Amino acid sequence: MTLVPAGFAELATEMRTAHERLLAELSRRGYVVSPYPAERPKGRPDGQAAALAYPIQGVLKYHGLSDWAHRIAYLPSISVNNDAAHTVTLVSFLPSQASDRLIMNGSEVQGRALARVVDTLAAVRALSGISSAATVETRNVVRASHTGKGLGTSASASAALAMAALAAALGAEAVSNTRFLSCMARLLAGSGCRSATGGVSLWLSYPGASHEDSFALRLDTRHELGDLALLTVPIDSRIGLATEQAHRDAPHSPFFATWMRQREAEVLECLAAVRSGDWRTLGQLAELDSIRLHGVTMSADREHKLFAWEPENIALFRLCNRLRSEGLPVYFSTDTGPTTVLLTHRDHAGDVAREIMALGDHEVVSGGVGGPARLLALDEARARLQDA
Repeated sequence: MTLVPAGFAELATEMRTAHERLLAELSRRGYVVSPYPAERPKGRPDGQAAALAYPIQGVLKYHGLSDWAHRIAYLPSISVNNDAAHTVTLVSFLPSQASDRLIMNGSEVQGRALARVVDTLAAVRALSGISSAATVETRNVVRASHTGKGLGTSASASAALAMAALAAALGAEAVSNTRFLSCMARLLAGSGCRSATGGVSLWLSYPGASHEDSFALRLDTRHELGDLALLTVPIDSRIGLATEQAHRDAPHSPFFATWMRQREAEVLECLAAVRSGDWRTLGQLAELDSIRLHGVTMSADREHKLFAWEPENIALFRLCNRLRSEGLPVYFSTDTGPTTVLLTHRDHAGDVAREIMALGDHEVVSGGVGGPARLLALDEARARLQDA
């Protein structure tokens, strides 16, 4: 078991019971949860592997970590992988190297970013029994002139790192167990577990959950949401928003416990919508929970309110209301930062993109539902890493 923060013992019991009911409902609907592997192959001290993963866009969001060391969330959450961007990561374990290195977008990186990567590498080394340092080369590729804040690339970075490191240390077969992969992908950024499993994925979690019980599962197993279009509008944060600070603040909001208690019913509603290909309900839930997420973060501190949206967000939100009143179904979604993704049917994507651009100087990246993290051939990965 992992840490249950002070003041959350009763809620932790409620959320664990809800977790068990969700598992039972998933089983009833035919979903198969892989057992966490008890045995693993022998580690490879000089292994290499590469992977590609997509960023996520939250539907039912999360904030706050009940256990920071294991990145355990207080509540289950759902997101959709967004193919507007991707992360490519190559991990090379090198017995002769003195310490871990991180090369991000062509430049060597130190500090907090390296420390978070080292945490994942250390977990992989502990599982595989190797001691080699590693060089991690990674690149975020966005089909826009800039990433903005809130695109979800920390999730794709986490999933690509976990898949590449595990495959390098243990072999490609090790990452075929999606429960194992998603648990390890959670360690750099919690949402990485959903990026790893792809499509529309559910992250099952509750305060006190063990490492093995906080994992992700893909819901759209028959690709029911192939008609869903994701229009990404990158927006920079003018306040230098830090997601980790928002995670620390959120549990102090007076709305946080209510948000947790509503989640089981919303997960079930979202599950039913995915199974029936009902993208509009998915969009409604994403829009509503975007507002709730920001309500939680804005109400967590009496003295310093975290206003994460920018003026451009309000114009986009009002645009969605206007277009729906005119018969064009479209719904907005924001995660921690101001970058906004509009969800609509692919037949309406062109019209929605034109309306967005008519608001002002906005870039619009048209995309769809991204798949799970996948391994890349080393030559392909190196070529992708060199592309500017």
